[in-house]
Amino acid sequence: MPEFPLLSLQSGFGLLAIAAIAWILSENKKAFSVRQLTIGLLIQLGLALLLLKIPFAAKSLLALNGVVDALTAATRAGTGFVFGAVGGGDAPFEITNPAAAFSLAFQALPLVLVMSALSALLWYWRVLDYLTRFFAFLLQKSMGLSGAVGLSSAANVFVGMVEAPLLVRPYLARMTRAEMFMMMTVGLATVSGTVLVLYASVLGGVVEGALGQIIVASFISLPAAITIARIMVPEEVGQRGTQLIEGEKLTDYESSMDAVTRGTMDGLQLWLNIIALLIVMVALVALVNIMLGGLPDVAGAPLTAQRFMGWVFAPLVWLMGVPLSEAATAGQLMGTKTILNEFIAYLNLAQLPTGTLSPRSMLIMVYALCGFANFGSVGILIGGLSVLVPRRRHEVVTLGTRAIISGTLATSMTGAIIGLIT
Repeated sequence: MPEFPLLSLQSGFGLLAIAAIAWILSENKKAFSVRQLTIGLLIQLGLALLLLKIPFAAKSLLALNGVVDALTAATRAGTGFVFGAVGGGDAPFEITNPAAAFSLAFQALPLVLVMSALSALLWYWRVLDYLTRFFAFLLQKSMGLSGAVGLSSAANVFVGMVEAPLLVRPYLARMTRAEMFMMMTVGLATVSGTVLVLYASVLGGVVEGALGQIIVASFISLPAAITIARIMVPEEVGQRGTQLIEGEKLTDYESSMDAVTRGTMDGLQLWLNIIALLIVMVALVALVNIMLGGLPDVAGAPLTAQRFMGWVFAPLVWLMGVPLSEAATAGQLMGTKTILNEFIAYLNLAQLPTGTLSPRSMLIMVYALCGFANFGSVGILIGGLSVLVPRRRHEVVTLGTRAIISGTLATSMTGAIIGLIT
């Protein structure tokens, strides 16, 4: 039998195994619903086939590369004007090593400033408002979500894991435990619109149509997160979901300029947070590796944090459909994403030597890494929700520990879906 059908069967087995892991960790195993699991898997599979296998949709996703190029060029114009050569502008001297002249902080990361301002403007113009409500309606009809958690879940495709709960702030205190956990899981299993283009710019040379792939990954991970959350923290029998009040406005921007200004300020905070976390996290990993350097070699190579994470996560990436020979390398990426963050993992993925991972494994990992499920993000999420609904802080902290697992399982399920159809 050819290799790829075997690997597809491996991914199919992985889907069921990931669901089984969620069931083992469930708070109420008796409440498990085969129907809900089946619906969740079918929606994920349907989205993947629709967006990746239908020629028109696939070509449309490839066309989004132009969006990445346009936004990157526009951002480079701004950074070049403000920061000069450091920001990508014309250098006053000859550069003999262009790669060494690249500045992540001043050339790539400012994309989040532009995307944050643009996102706020689209909210004020109600473009994202209508899109969010439309997807919330689809989630309510297809997966039976209540209005409040459906709206916050749909919003996570466009905004961050802390901003989405803000849209349903009046309903947070009334949400059931299962709804709160679902909202947190969805937030950790998807990525916000403000970083989509940034990730796509990093992955441009790794996968074709990088922006489209990232968008599809977030869409597929949405029903995956809902499915996993329902298994791990199921709704109690007889409980009614939290419903929305019709016609309630989602944002409070006063004008287009107000939206651009406030969006830019929010983006500035995000930009500074990313820079600070990158500095600290990379430094901590380097420090751990320095300490591990004093230990004897393992299997003929020095012991590092990356190698250790590769061994820990190798079984999980194997369940997604990554061949055993590549599982340790792919596991390192998954471990980096969980311990540090997905941006560092994507940077490492883009820097892998050619041939380290097969194109199929590379694509699986692009999808599996697309989520905020890491310890730093959990801390941010807990802090944000504790401010929004302080009387439920203890419950939020308790659920946060489980949410990092559910978020990781959800993106792993998305990786397995891609492995199944590739």
